[in-house]
Amino acid sequence: MLPSKNRLIAHQQALSACSQCPGVFGPPVVGNPVITRILLLGQAPGDREITLHRPFAWTAGKTLFTWFETIGINEKQCRQQIYMAAVCRCFPGKNPKGGDRVPATDEIKACAQWLNQELDILQPQLIIPVGKLAISQFLKFKRLTEVIGQQHLHPLHGKMVDIIPLPHPSGISTWHRTEPGKSLLTQALLLIQSHPQWQQLNHTGPDAD
Repeated sequence: MLPSKNRLIAHQQALSACSQCPGVFGPPVVGNPVITRILLLGQAPGDREITLHRPFAWTAGKTLFTWFETIGINEKQCRQQIYMAAVCRCFPGKNPKGGDRVPATDEIKACAQWLNQELDILQPQLIIPVGKLAISQFLKFKRLTEVIGQQHLHPLHGKMVDIIPLPHPSGISTWHRTEPGKSLLTQALLLIQSHPQWQQLNHTGPDAD
């Protein structure tokens, strides 16, 4: 039985009003209230996502959706059929050394309640964590080569859930554009494509746009 959409909408309304972390920039970013068994988990929104009010809205998102198009789902279909979340829902700010600041431990802990509630509401059967921080919420590893390109089982709410990690699609990172990262990314996408939950989605066709 699929969960109640009203419960998910109420959850998102509460999340959108959150202001408990003083060192971040809001408002919190939420995706569409999609009732689905697939959850896509990023690190945190960037400054563009805060302005545009949707996750994966800028350069990294464009790269991510390009990856998904290779396995039959375009951006519009992703947003309509996959629940999009993040480890932290507000923009952490810029890193003085370049790029966005990685959320602090206390910020991650404070924001964990929202992800935990979404996991409880949706009971996903496929989780796609994107980037080191998102992957580390479920798997222990030292290098991305240990986890990318594989399907992992993870206990969640008394059931085993499939975890298929992806590297961060950042333009700064070269990991997914050089070997072995390039080949491991391809393997991961093929695993996602063959997953039963992904197979149930409405895939790209002549009228997809």
